[in-house]
Amino acid sequence: MNILYIDIDTLRADHMGCYGYHRNTTPNLDTVAQEGIRLENYYCSDAPCLPSRSALSSGMFGIHTGAVGHTGTNGDRRLTGKARAFRDQMDDFNYHNVFRKAGYHTASISTFAERHSSWWFNAGFNEIYNVGKQGGEIAEQVIPVALNWLDRNSSDDKWYLHLHLWDPHTPYRTPAAFGNPFENDPLPEWITDEVFQEHCKLTGPHGLNEFNMYHDIENPKLPRQPGKALDKDGLRRIFDGYDCGVAYADQMLGQIFRKLKEKGIYNNTAIIISADHGENFGELGIYGEHATADYPTCRLPMIVKWPGGAKGVDVGLHYNLDLAPTMAELLGVSPSPNWDGTSFADTILNGTTQGHDYLVLSQMAHVCQRSVRFDDFLYLRTYHDGFHTNIEREMLFNVKEDPYEQYNLVRERPDLCARAAKMLLDWQDTNMMS
Repeated sequence: MNILYIDIDTLRADHMGCYGYHRNTTPNLDTVAQEGIRLENYYCSDAPCLPSRSALSSGMFGIHTGAVGHTGTNGDRRLTGKARAFRDQMDDFNYHNVFRKAGYHTASISTFAERHSSWWFNAGFNEIYNVGKQGGEIAEQVIPVALNWLDRNSSDDKWYLHLHLWDPHTPYRTPAAFGNPFENDPLPEWITDEVFQEHCKLTGPHGLNEFNMYHDIENPKLPRQPGKALDKDGLRRIFDGYDCGVAYADQMLGQIFRKLKEKGIYNNTAIIISADHGENFGELGIYGEHATADYPTCRLPMIVKWPGGAKGVDVGLHYNLDLAPTMAELLGVSPSPNWDGTSFADTILNGTTQGHDYLVLSQMAHVCQRSVRFDDFLYLRTYHDGFHTNIEREMLFNVKEDPYEQYNLVRERPDLCARAAKMLLDWQDTNMMS
């Protein structure tokens, strides 16, 4: 059996057809989803990019590794210290190294480590391919490298390939030749004229007034991305720019799936599809950014097509750091005693619903927040709002009925807030002492 891990940066789950999106953005990925298990409630424990991939690779919360942000010491993992062996334990028990321990030849096609100076991400790979754009590449610069690699390695029985695409991430740069297949598709109905006008009044980074974080300057070389969006044409450019990036990545990945079938190895190849984080498109007044610990930023797609495995949908609560113990169990590798995650291998093999009672999610890059995902709710506690003016200190949303976070239930449901705050305190007490 071979294993292909498709890592699509900034891929928001509900902008995929298989997660219910009204636009036809991901026909190729949707087909894979029909052939395997799709996790409905899969979240990054730590957002955004660097903390999320640190959690994935280490199998540990950011509170344990120290990697909770993008800059300063918050962007670095803590040194192991006196307990460090000849090989550091976090490298030795790296998620990708699980596959090498299981006898797989491992390769990565990614610029993540260089973009974020996170060289620990390369631990466990026999081969590393860096196209040299530091996350600014597009799929047509990455997919040929993967196709060439498959041509050279497809006859081998046990390989693991990590394939990383950045196309949905800002700045929106899908080639002009791709066109805009969504120009006649409606925008989301929940962004009414009233909601849009309220968002236009907001100040601060990542809003309609300053789409490019701290300024509204438009780059003529990036026609798909506005500097600001104070009319519906600008709003459409934001949604279409992102969705074109998703659709372009999906179209290019179709070449990978066809190659696997041409080589006669598609059925014997496990395919895992996920992301590092999602993206806000109006939630909390934020557009085109992954700046919070809320539902659209921390919820990830997770699709697993496993040879001989189950098909269907799992609704249990899972972290991305659960993937390391899951793969270890599936491949017969001893887990690390330091991993914080829990295996959902039985979900992949038998379709059994598994998961945590609740999740605690963190964001320390753009804001300082923690949230608790439990039952149908997400409780959000903000310690510093990062100058985003639409964020309250305490927020509670019913994400089943209100996935776009329009109705803060803090005053209506103090009982749920107290329950969630207790979960958060229990989690902090447990993890600060472990």
